Formats: sequence, structure tokens, C-alpha cells
Amino acid sequence: MTKTWIRPALLATAAALALAACATPTPYQPAGYNGQRGGYAEQRLEADRFRVTFAGNSATSREQVETSLLLRAAEITVENGADWFMTASRATDRDVRYLGGVSPWARRGGLYGGYWGPSWRYYSRGYWSPWGDPFGDDFDVRAVDRYEANAEIVLGRGPKPANDPNAFDAREVIANLGGRVARPM
Repeated sequence: MTKTWIRPALLATAAALALAACATPTPYQPAGYNGQRGGYAEQRLEADRFRVTFAGNSATSREQVETSLLLRAAEITVENGADWFMTASRATDRDVRYLGGVSPWARRGGLYGGYWGPSWRYYSRGYWSPWGDPFGDDFDVRAVDRYEANAEIVLGRGPKPANDPNAFDAREVIANLGGRVARPM
């Protein structure tokens, strides 16, 4: 008995695992953790000023990316002994890729599976052709979005500045957003 089925089975399993990994949102973790592309990163710019980023994959919504960014900013604030942080600048970038290919519907032979149904004809070069669709196979295009949020934050101690929409109480942010992010398994 030969073992020719082992290699295709291993390849199919690896492909299924790779697809499953891509189908889940980027967990809240440091960038590059477990070989994953997304996650959070920070850089100290001055004693109380940091640049914070969070990058998601194509399954991570814009809201999840921005929530993770604010949570990391709050954690950095508490880790550095501060009480609140203010966003000096904040932006979310959207990266769009367009994927295209022949639709599965056209590959199966259309609505009727290629056996029964209406026939296509078209007029070309002086005669009616009974063969094929003059417009070719259906071609699907799908947009794939990836978001990356970044902010420059300034840490502060004592009471949070009143009436400043860019100032956040770090402990309140952690309490409100900590349970809304997906942690690594």
C-alpha cells in the first residue's frame, strides 16, 4: 500500500489552516507576535510623548482597529504612571486591494449547469453564432480593506483637562474597552 495520499492531505490541511488564520480579525497583541503581521506597536518620542499604532488584517474592522489603538494608548499611560492622555494627532489609514477572477457561477456553466437552459447567440461578422457568450465569463471584483490607526499621545498626571475632546482618562478607557478586543488564544 503506497502513501501517495499523505502529501496532498498535508498540503490541503496547511491551506485550510492558512485560510482559517486569515479569516479571523487581528488579535490585540504586539505587532509580529506569533508571526502575525498586525497588532500594536509604540515608540517613545519624548518623556511623556508616544507614537502608537495598531494594524489589522482584512478581517479586522475599522472600529476594532481604532478601539485597539485607544486601549493601547491607555495602557501605555498607566504603565508610565500617568492618569490621562491626550491625542496630539490621530489618523486611520485604509488600504484597499481589488481582487478579481472568473465567478464560480460562470465556471459551473451558469445558472443551468451547462446542460439545460437558454442558448446564447450573437451576431458577428455577418452571421449568427450559436457558440458561447459574446461577453465572456462573468468576472467578479472584490475590494479587500485593511486598516491601520496611529496616534501621537501626550501623557498627563492629575485631573483630566475639562471639556477637551482629545483628552481621555486612561483607567476609564481600559475599563470600557478592555473587554471589547479579541485577545490571542
